[in-house]
Formats: sequence, C-alpha cells, structure tokens
Amino acid sequence: MLIYKVFWDIHSMDKQTIRERIWKKMEEKGISTFPPPYGRIPNFINADVAAERLRSMEIWKKARVIKCNPDSPQKFVRLAALQEGKTIYMAVPRLKKEKCFIEIHGKAIARQASTIRGAFRYGKPVYPWEMKKVDLVVAGSVAVNKKGARVGKGGGYSDIEYAIAREIEIINEETPVVTTVHDIQVIDEEIPMKEHDVPIDYIITPTRIVETERAYEKPKGIIWEILDKELPVLEILKKRKK
Repeated sequence: MLIYKVFWDIHSMDKQTIRERIWKKMEEKGISTFPPPYGRIPNFINADVAAERLRSMEIWKKARVIKCNPDSPQKFVRLAALQEGKTIYMAVPRLKKEKCFIEIHGKAIARQASTIRGAFRYGKPVYPWEMKKVDLVVAGSVAVNKKGARVGKGGGYSDIEYAIAREIEIINEETPVVTTVHDIQVIDEEIPMKEHDVPIDYIITPTRIVETERAYEKPKGIIWEILDKELPVLEILKKRKK
C-alpha cells in the first residue's frame, strides 16, 4: 500500500514550531474554543463570523460542490453550504478507507450533518472518482501568511486529498482554495513550502478577506516519487494509472 512519506526534517520542524506558537498564543489569549487547540486545526471564537464573510464572496455564491475539511472551526462553513443546497465532500480521517470521501447534501439535515459525527451518519462514502467536479476547496489551517503558504496540523493528509482530486481531474489549477482562520493565525513570517504543499488563494477571518500573493504553484497531482505505504486509495489509483 502507498502513502506520502512523512518528512521529519528541518522543514517539518519549522512548521511544528509555528504550530506550537499559534496553539499556545490562541489558548493564552482566550481565542481558542473547545476542543483544546493543541494537535488539531484550532477552533476559534467568531468562526461563525468568518464563515459568514466567506458566504459573501462570489466564489462561494457560484460554487455548487465544495470540498471541505472536517474540523470544528469549519462546521459553520459546512452548515452554510448544506443550508444553501450545496454538495459537500469531506475526507475520511487519514484517508484510511478505499471510499475515502463522504458525500453530504440536503437542507433538511443541514444542522445535524454539519458536525463531524453527523456527516458520517447522514453522508454517503464514495470513491474519489465517484465525486462531482469540485468548485471550491475549503482547507483548515493552523497558520497562514499573505504569500499563500499554509501550516496544517501535521500529517499532510489535506495535501494528499488535493493531489488525489487533481489526479482524477475533479479539481484544476483555477479551483479556488480558501481557509477560514482567526486573525491571530495570519502571520508575517515565512512558512516553508514544498512541492506537494497546497497554497491558499484567499484567507477569510472574522474581520477581513485577504487575497494572497499566490507565490506558490499548486501541485498538479500525486507526486508518486514521495509515496510509501498504507493508503488503500492510492494503491487503487496507481493500478488505475497503469
């Protein structure tokens, strides 16, 4: 089986330093909300306000299908999408299933299905190649900068999800990638980026919308040379590719 290798080099350590600093700062300033921020995409006060700001954007209004992360601060994004009749695709944690995405839609179940537990109860597991073309990607972040660089919670699964979607052509270069974060998570420092890291096009906070400088290219698909083991869906995709 195949998986992206984890690179515990200076690049990863730099990102981990950023994570630890942001988690600590959010906790100390009372910005993080339940659950505790450490080791995760941190939930934050006014995450619902950031979601409302995203809803005001033209890229949101045009989107019918959204790929969204399953983390707590984006619950309000998922709720809004379902209430508006949009279809959501959410990844299975760590992509551990062959049917590694959950398809969710339906206004009637919007509130229940917008939670992580509800998504698995009311959604339908699908293979990536069963998914519709995605109009908008919403990513969870620990930190971002105005160049478009992003720090996730570690593990690289969000990048793999994007790579799979590019590989099967349900996402392309023009598909907007956005994140909703608290203002404190937007940093001025450089964030290390590698060829498989997915950059952000728009940063949405409770107070503003930032169009990034788009200083980094988006990955064009799966970079097979940096794969190792233990993701069933990548094994299937490699066989399909052959």
